[in-house]
Amino acid sequence: MPIPDEFLDRKNRIAVVGVSGNPEKWGRRVYEKLKSAGFTVYPLNPRYKKIGNDTCYPDLSSLPEKPDVVMTVVPPDVTEKTAEECKKLGIKRIWMQPGSESGRAVAFCRKNNIKTVTNTCFIVDVLEKR
Repeated sequence: MPIPDEFLDRKNRIAVVGVSGNPEKWGRRVYEKLKSAGFTVYPLNPRYKKIGNDTCYPDLSSLPEKPDVVMTVVPPDVTEKTAEECKKLGIKRIWMQPGSESGRAVAFCRKNNIKTVTNTCFIVDVLEKR
């Protein structure tokens, strides 16, 4: 499935749900790659106050500005809750990293006019192929 350009626009503010304090974990790698690719990116994980030198936020509603895209790097049940939070906040785009997808979350997004990217890894399928 081709990725719509609106997901990859460098002007987008992206929230990454599931960023780890461990630099080897996938959520942290995705976050760091987005930053180095020039995106404005916010780390989310209620377990951390900081990721490196950056403030880490517990949830989407605590961000200083509404993101254009939410990227999930969490278990599927957390993605489902994240999709519900996106609806409440009016966020219209979610990128579900492989392993974080849920049929329930995808169906919820479709029903609520939230565009999704699934079965596509931002690092492997996008950055490394450009």
